Amino acid sequence: MKARIAVLPGDGIGPEVAAEAVKVLTKIAHVYGHEFTFEEALIGGAAIDACGNPLPDETLQLCRESDAILLAAVGDPKYDDPRAAVRPEQGLLALRKGLGVFANLRPVKLYKQLLHASTIKPEVIEDVDLLVVRELTGGLYFGERGRMTVDGVEAAYDTMFYTVPEIERIVRVAFELARKRRKKVTSVDKANVLESSRLWRETATRVAEEYPDVEFESMYVDIAAMRLVRYPSVFDVIVTNNMFGDILTDEASMIAGSMGMLPSGAIGAHKPGLFEPIHGSAPKYTGQNVVNPIATILSAAMLLRYSLELEEEAQAVEDAVQAVLEEGYRTRDIREEGTTLVGTQEMGNLIVDRIANSE
Repeated sequence: MKARIAVLPGDGIGPEVAAEAVKVLTKIAHVYGHEFTFEEALIGGAAIDACGNPLPDETLQLCRESDAILLAAVGDPKYDDPRAAVRPEQGLLALRKGLGVFANLRPVKLYKQLLHASTIKPEVIEDVDLLVVRELTGGLYFGERGRMTVDGVEAAYDTMFYTVPEIERIVRVAFELARKRRKKVTSVDKANVLESSRLWRETATRVAEEYPDVEFESMYVDIAAMRLVRYPSVFDVIVTNNMFGDILTDEASMIAGSMGMLPSGAIGAHKPGLFEPIHGSAPKYTGQNVVNPIATILSAAMLLRYSLELEEEAQAVEDAVQAVLEEGYRTRDIREEGTTLVGTQEMGNLIVDRIANSE
């Protein structure tokens, strides 16, 4: 296969972890006889520094013309002022919208070797294998917002807005994925308070009737948040709106022991897909060769699976990660007594080597 892959290193530690994922994809191409072409482009703070725009037109064009997109991290503390007119995160939101990638897939699977890296009791989390399907291009993050003065007092507002077709399409993605897993979907909302959630629940319940072979339940977001840390293994596929999905998946990252372990992918009705780790740019660690590249490497595995439809190759990457963890190698965020500490580049090299050994 020939594939053009856009690489958006972004900010902070982004270039470091992106480099390791590209090494892994390059090895996959060599082992399996593919031809991958990698082209880098600017996004986020790096793009603001270069041209004043967090998503330059040429970056969006490259992404649209590529077969898949690997993004590392966006965010720069010098642009952290919430009143700033231009911020790095605007580039990421605009990219998702510009690509029409409305379904964010965030798997949460605990590697047995990392049971004790989590703060949750091992017996609670040992069987966790769930997938959060988060609506990505609507809701509170894209709704009307603004500031005003009410009775002489400054006020602000954000709007959570959803249409029935937006809800239908994301819920159908969740059901189709559940059919390939354990056939259970949990729709998460706040229908006891929010009108948008009442519409969400009504629509999800109606769509569920199209999938009689899949178990379905609706759950309030606060109950879901509690169950994630008390009974996480009861979940298979969770589908929810943009904001709830953002919060719940960050919470779920603690089950896996570190944000450095969790990948994500964003897909739409058409290619390309966008794949990125759930962690941020961690600027204080930039250039120190200490951060965990596994989330980005596993995001590359998702890229292989969902955009390039290369299941065997995706599994080879995941198996290589598993092998390295079994051998006791750890980056600082997941290290425990009796394991071997390695840096960002060393972890990437170890995973690459295990792929080579599978020839």
